[in-house]
Amino acid sequence: MGTRPARWVLLTTVLGSGMALLDSTVVNVALPHIGTDLDADMAVLQWTVNAYMLTLAGLILLGGALGDRYGRRKVFVIGVVWFAAGSLLCGVAPTAGVLIAARALQGIGGALLTPGSLAIIQSGFHPDDRARAVGVWSGLGGVGAAVGPFLGGWLVDGPGWRWVFLINVPLAALCVAVALRHVPETRDPRVHTGRFDAAGAALGALALALVTYALIEAPGQGSSGVVVGAGVAGLGLGVAFVRRERRLPDPMLPPAIFRSRIFTAVNCVTVCVYAAFGGFFFLAALQLQVVAGYSALGAGAALLPTTVLMLLLSARSGELGRRIGPRVPLTVGPLLCAAGMLLMLRVGEHAAYVSDVLPALVVLGLGMVTLVAPLTATVLASVEEGRAGLASGINNAAARAAGLLAVAALPLAAGMGPEAYRSAGEFGATFRRAMPMCAGALVLASGVAFFAVRRAGRGVVPECRMQCGVSAPALEPNPNPSTP
Repeated sequence: MGTRPARWVLLTTVLGSGMALLDSTVVNVALPHIGTDLDADMAVLQWTVNAYMLTLAGLILLGGALGDRYGRRKVFVIGVVWFAAGSLLCGVAPTAGVLIAARALQGIGGALLTPGSLAIIQSGFHPDDRARAVGVWSGLGGVGAAVGPFLGGWLVDGPGWRWVFLINVPLAALCVAVALRHVPETRDPRVHTGRFDAAGAALGALALALVTYALIEAPGQGSSGVVVGAGVAGLGLGVAFVRRERRLPDPMLPPAIFRSRIFTAVNCVTVCVYAAFGGFFFLAALQLQVVAGYSALGAGAALLPTTVLMLLLSARSGELGRRIGPRVPLTVGPLLCAAGMLLMLRVGEHAAYVSDVLPALVVLGLGMVTLVAPLTATVLASVEEGRAGLASGINNAAARAAGLLAVAALPLAAGMGPEAYRSAGEFGATFRRAMPMCAGALVLASGVAFFAVRRAGRGVVPECRMQCGVSAPALEPNPNPSTP
């Protein structure tokens, strides 16, 4: 940390992953305008978000494995270029169908670049500096996600919603130029053999697609044969995916990696947390515009407190998590986020920003600061360095799949109809039913962290790495023998 090469690596990874995170949130503010311009119903708006999340979640494991084998920088750069091409197509899409297809292409690019950004940090930084580097990465990358609604609002109210996508093109060009010049190439020399599990990737992606289709189309079609058949087929393909991965000698999702209790527990926490985040940010931007009467820019600006808190405090949070261990941050952070989402229940028609909106977002932002950096650092520390891309891919896949299913299922669970976003009364009522569901997922995450993540500080890393097959001499000595 603090050296010139470190700054270039952080700049590149933050640009790439921040661009992908930015896109996943910036679109939420533009949804009402996209719906009006393309004459779309609620299902089309959900697909505008979920087409991206679907290919991202379904292929991100493959992206991590490709980086480990062929070079993390190479696959990262290919992903950035692919993402930019998909963004350009989104920006010129003439119909809702073309927009949804272009969003799916964006997700493929995101699946290539996202795990590579973390793996580049994990393989490039000294072990003593990794937690801090991940904290900086998650903080600045989180800023990309959090500033998305503000930037999206400014673009939507100004040049139009298409610029929400077109802005990615110059950012991608800068990211590629810096990566090719300043980021060293790394790969795992032990994974240059064996075949890729393409069939497994296809099974996983199809399972997610069919379940998502069933959840999104259920409000409009009810329990029709198509909806029920898609749901059943999706679940069946999910079972087939798990069975295939358990039998293959070189699977895309190695079951052995879940022998680490910490890795498994933290991924369970990830699923609960990012399901809540996905549902919240999808609905909150609509609530502020449809019900509270904010403009697109006003709704985006309203969410800025989370940006400021992530920018100021995430690096410190990563360092604190390294010193005290992951259990406390992963227990307290989700509870703060849950409290912030419940405070959003006060946001209705004619909501006052200072008294109604701001307190909820400050509490939510503090929870995100407490949670995000230690969560990411713990995932990477729980496996051997050579599998950093795979671990990052699994964790990202868990997060994106959780957000994907939340955006598909939450409107259904809350009773939101196909035209709900056109009515302030109807949307406000379903929003009030949805927020406690999001808070409940966060409380569950806190419970999992408290009971399943042991309080071992740095001692958690040796346990996880030994379970993943790293020899004892490769481990750092425990500086405090009295700590288990």
